[in-house]
Amino acid sequence: MQGYIAAMEDPGRDAWQKPDTLLGWLDVKPGMTVCDVGAGPGYFALRLAQRVGPSGRVFAVDVEPEMLAALASRLASQKLTNVTPVLALPHHPLLPAGACDVVLVVDTYHHFPDRVAYLKTLAASLKKGGALWMVDFHPKPLPVGPAPDHKLAPEVVEREAAAAGFKVVDRKDALPYQYVLKLVAG
Repeated sequence: MQGYIAAMEDPGRDAWQKPDTLLGWLDVKPGMTVCDVGAGPGYFALRLAQRVGPSGRVFAVDVEPEMLAALASRLASQKLTNVTPVLALPHHPLLPAGACDVVLVVDTYHHFPDRVAYLKTLAASLKKGGALWMVDFHPKPLPVGPAPDHKLAPEVVEREAAAAGFKVVDRKDALPYQYVLKLVAG
């Protein structure tokens, strides 16, 4: 697990993940509540905490206790108090209903056991007018990310999102290895 955590926090990740660009698309503002599903050791959660500020909240969701332990260590060292780690169930994020202005799912969707059902639980966690942002690897061999057979084409994600009651309202293709979809319920 430590090797996996180290890979997620590799400083070289910034070059291809472009976190500032990606978070700019989310339009996160101070005071918002943002839910990072599949937060791992906090690559995005820590950045989101800075953006929502002390009046905002980040729910950092993961199913791996070791990931959340690494996150807790980083939160303590950075003295961040606006992040709530959530040890989720594989089939449910355990987020409060109607709590999230934005839900961010990065490189995690393929892990959900029943993806459509999981999307429905995420829809329930969104505030009215909230958005779900899906970021995942293109389904081809790449120098980063999982093997191609663990990746999902954006068309698959869009079809499953529609089955869960979402519609795609924006798509970004500016990341070298990943696609980005903005989904809203309805």
